[in-house]
Amino acid sequence: MSGTKMPLTQLQQDIDNWLDILSSQRYASDHTLAAYQRDLNKLAQFLTRENCHDWAELDNDRLTRFIGPLLSTNSLLPISVQRMLSAIRGFYDWLVQQHRLSYNPAKAFKIKRQHRELPKVMDVDLVNQLLDAPAPDTPHAAKLWLRDKAIMELLYSSGLRVSELSNCLLNDIDLSSALITVIGKGKKTRVLPVGRKAISAIKDWLKIRSDFIKAETGNHIFLNERGGRFTERGIQQALAYQAQRVGIPQHLHPHLLRHCFASHLLESSQDLRAVQELLGHASISTTQIYTHLDYQHLAQVYDQSHPRAKK
Repeated sequence: MSGTKMPLTQLQQDIDNWLDILSSQRYASDHTLAAYQRDLNKLAQFLTRENCHDWAELDNDRLTRFIGPLLSTNSLLPISVQRMLSAIRGFYDWLVQQHRLSYNPAKAFKIKRQHRELPKVMDVDLVNQLLDAPAPDTPHAAKLWLRDKAIMELLYSSGLRVSELSNCLLNDIDLSSALITVIGKGKKTRVLPVGRKAISAIKDWLKIRSDFIKAETGNHIFLNERGGRFTERGIQQALAYQAQRVGIPQHLHPHLLRHCFASHLLESSQDLRAVQELLGHASISTTQIYTHLDYQHLAQVYDQSHPRAKK
């Protein structure tokens, strides 16, 4: 590899080029891309402080000096350090593909895995209290409630990530078959069952969706008040507001409903692999190989086990 010196601006340009490729190919959400950019900018700044101006100058010792202090000082959570290492590996894989490097120095780099706390979930009664709450009295607030209730029902019914839900289009959902198609991480497509109450809530929202349509409105299922796609941040704020409005004594965010979906379904079905498939996880644990199940079995587990899918 050439030892040609590159200024920090060139390092940053390389980062931007890689992120543009990820964005154009939809390999990562906007949130993940922003995190990757922060991670790689930190690496570029570290290399510059080390008087290194070429990506090829990163070796195992330098990577240890870069990653080690982040863990020892607790300046980043272990899961964030893992994400940072994932960003570095992916970026260096791209440099190798571009024939800029002959090997990826981060490929074999390991850090000690940390114990992961189980996510906090709401019990079924509290979820039902949220989803069965009455609508507000004022017409506009009632319309927002129909939208937000449909979102919450779908998140809890099918275990979607908020990015998946935000990007769902009208033709992604088949109301008659009670199925929704989503594109998850790594552009992996999943076809998921949608519970009876979620279907009903979505139908109620679609009846008044036209009230939100503006001249440039697209085909996204869920819209904000300006007629645009309801963004991940907008959904987070809406759900937190609705939970507070109906008196839920817990901060509500979209991923909490995904956790509730997984926890409640697993509690009822005891079928870990089915829940894994429905969530779109690549593996049951970080080291276990992804296990495929046929769709009929998934649908059967879902229909028999999910609290809001039962007839």
